[in-house]
Amino acid sequence: MTRLFFSEKELAYLRSQRLAQIATVSTDLQPDVAPVSFEFDGEYFYTGSMMMARTFRYKNIRQGNSRVAFVVGDLESIDPWKPRAIKIHGSADLVTRKGPTGSGASIRITPEVKWSLGIDEPAFKDGQPVIRKVTK
Repeated sequence: MTRLFFSEKELAYLRSQRLAQIATVSTDLQPDVAPVSFEFDGEYFYTGSMMMARTFRYKNIRQGNSRVAFVVGDLESIDPWKPRAIKIHGSADLVTRKGPTGSGASIRITPEVKWSLGIDEPAFKDGQPVIRKVTK
């Protein structure tokens, strides 16, 4: 299913990146966005930290708000302007696994919808953004 969901160019892009943004929401509907390192195994995104249990993202998911947004993006060039990004909406759960920071709690993100910009084709055509949406 991953091969249909992410193109070869998108997979290569995700493998080349190490920083993303994750957005979660608390039980009182307070949004939180945090920069995170991540790993991608071809099906799930994982993010963890040495003090994961202290983070808003961990607490929000632990309290039952499993819906997340996850963005990997950068600028390939500023002249000409060439943004690249993959935005994901999905669900998250808490798992224990060994990651770059050692063994411990991690967030596992299951992608359900993704938007892609500037990876499979130029980000702009005729002055308009070219954004590709795929739903599982």
